[in-house]
Amino acid sequence: MADFSFDIVSELDFAELDNAINLAMKEIQNRFDFKGSISNISRSNSELDLLSDDDMKLTNVKDILETKMAKRNISLKFLDYQKEEHALGGNVKQKVVIKQGLSKEKAKEITTFLKTTKIKVNAQINDDKIRVSSPKKDALQDAMSALRAHDFGIVLMFNNYR
Repeated sequence: MADFSFDIVSELDFAELDNAINLAMKEIQNRFDFKGSISNISRSNSELDLLSDDDMKLTNVKDILETKMAKRNISLKFLDYQKEEHALGGNVKQKVVIKQGLSKEKAKEITTFLKTTKIKVNAQINDDKIRVSSPKKDALQDAMSALRAHDFGIVLMFNNYR
């Protein structure tokens, strides 16, 4: 009899992120307190660049972006804010690294956690995902519940449930 399995991944839907960025930019361009401001959000691969006139406006830009992301069900755990920097003309900029995929350390932490739960599942690390298998579907569902209840500091998603 074949084992049942699922994969644990941490992947961001970049199309949804781009939609959230576009909605945030639309709001920034239409808001009264941003009239004449150079505030901007841009994405290049797995980094966001935030730019604004001053610290207060940069904080507002972050709030608008986070609100739009939350409305599109994108977890804020994907964002890793770097140090704010002062740019030319008194402007303020900030890089935001997009964290996705499971690092080797996180994958080991998750598999160790699964072993300590005493749930009868096998966890195997494959690159940036973990395949969890068991002869019983109930054991897999218990493992998912345990993983959801524990905070690993990253977004965990379950796919390829078979």
